Amino acid sequence: MAPARRGPDGVGAGGAHDRYLAMPHVEKGMAVGLFGGSFNPPHPGHLLVAEIALKRLGLDQLWWMVTPGNPLKSRSMLLPLGERIALSENLARDPRIKVTAFEERLQTSFTASTLAHVVAANPGIRFVWIMGADSLQTFHRWQKWRDIADTVPIAVIDRPGATLSFLSSPAARALSFARVDENAARALVRRKAPAWTFIHGPRSPLSSTAIRLAGMRLPARADALKD
Repeated sequence: MAPARRGPDGVGAGGAHDRYLAMPHVEKGMAVGLFGGSFNPPHPGHLLVAEIALKRLGLDQLWWMVTPGNPLKSRSMLLPLGERIALSENLARDPRIKVTAFEERLQTSFTASTLAHVVAANPGIRFVWIMGADSLQTFHRWQKWRDIADTVPIAVIDRPGATLSFLSSPAARALSFARVDENAARALVRRKAPAWTFIHGPRSPLSSTAIRLAGMRLPARADALKD
């Protein structure tokens, strides 16, 4: 696999510093949530999903995975990777949240491929995939979505919209046999995949699309990409 392109001072493609292009450090036995997205831009609704996952799943870490781009979405309005990392760092201050963009170095665009790399590289770590309920609605369109469900447990965090429609989506129906009661969410990371749960809680009406259309930008921390 070819290495990620690098510029001066260890800055790679898209303005991402090298330290964001490696997987975060973990210790064996940890429970780690994987929360991936383009975060274009990140907003408090994303942070709410991350905080709910940390609390309800009893996670040691949550990897906030800023992706090069979503294969199902247009990249015409995609902010540079380095800027999305900086905005994410500015927003996600909990030390358990690790902002990372290692998919840029792996050169993977699809979650199934990313998960295969992550699991193989981190034996002894219990991973769970984190997604918003709006993603569950289109999950059946993801490449090798059944492989994803067979690789790690999945926690679906409620988002604004018709919750019943999320739960009646093609993927939710196909995986109904593997659904875990929300009251047992803390045990999800110890279950063998396929296993998933739907977690209710506070919901934010914010969306990255609405923020882009309104021409809004969240302020980036000036030192977010410095050593």
